Amino acid sequence: MELSPPRRNLRPFIILGVVLGVIALGCFGYWWLNKGYDSTSDAQIDGPIYTIAPQIAGRVAQVLVHDNQHVAAGQALVVLDSRAAHVALARAQAQAAQADAQNAVARAQAAEANAQEAEAQADLQQAQQNYDRYRQVNQRAITQQQRDAATATIMTMRARDNAAIAAQGAAQASMEAAQAAVQSAQVGVQNARLDLSYTVITAPGAGHVSIKTIEPGDVVAPGTAMMAVVGDAVWVTANFKETELGVIKPGAVAHIRVDAIPGIVFKARVNSIQYGTGAVFSLLPAQNATGNYIKIVQRVPVKLVFDDPRIGQYMLAPGMSCEPSIVIGP
Repeated sequence: MELSPPRRNLRPFIILGVVLGVIALGCFGYWWLNKGYDSTSDAQIDGPIYTIAPQIAGRVAQVLVHDNQHVAAGQALVVLDSRAAHVALARAQAQAAQADAQNAVARAQAAEANAQEAEAQADLQQAQQNYDRYRQVNQRAITQQQRDAATATIMTMRARDNAAIAAQGAAQASMEAAQAAVQSAQVGVQNARLDLSYTVITAPGAGHVSIKTIEPGDVVAPGTAMMAVVGDAVWVTANFKETELGVIKPGAVAHIRVDAIPGIVFKARVNSIQYGTGAVFSLLPAQNATGNYIKIVQRVPVKLVFDDPRIGQYMLAPGMSCEPSIVIGP
């Protein structure tokens, strides 16, 4: 009796087909749901970070904030020892007062010189009139001595008038120099007041204090980093491939998923696209003028701003990873 061949078990093939069909269906569904979006995982939260540093040298008298404290714009952060600044201001004010006094003296001298010049001018005119009268009368009616005396008088008055004019010019120059000294002293006072204001270091914007490295008693130089203030304003910097930029337009709607806040999707919009790839602005830009050039798809930063009031309820800090999806389809 001849035995029939055993029937092949089709169950594994059926299961494989079902699995492949589910995978294909899932891929199609993922493509269908995301065909109107352009997304990237190369993105992070960004925001303003203010480096707090003094503009003058000094000793730290007070540190008014602590790590991670929220501060308002203009709030005092650090106070430097202001005694030297107060002394400098008092000295500048004294110099300004002295310059004002010297200016008053110079103005009085200029006024006196003007008066003397006016008097000399009047005497010269009188002498000229007398001389003209002597010339008009009969020459036999006056003596040679009288004529010589009139001539000498007019010459003396002219010399006196010239001297008065020179003194007037010198007094005017002295007055102008005194006025310049007053202006210089006023600038010195303003500079001293400015240096005094620098002893109180304030927050340039609202935010949270970070990396505080200063303590009371420390001596700091201008430009020494004492802390940073991370601003409250945040946005997203997403690095998209250059081949995807053609479908990304400013004003497009976007959705932001932040890794630190799962389950929440924030609304945003495209603010702008950077004119230049990230590689161009790197510390050491790539030099492609070689024989071993390999074309690499570059990425361009795209700035996304939030249009969602809920961002104030969560901690969104610069450097956090996120995944934006920009709506590019209908």
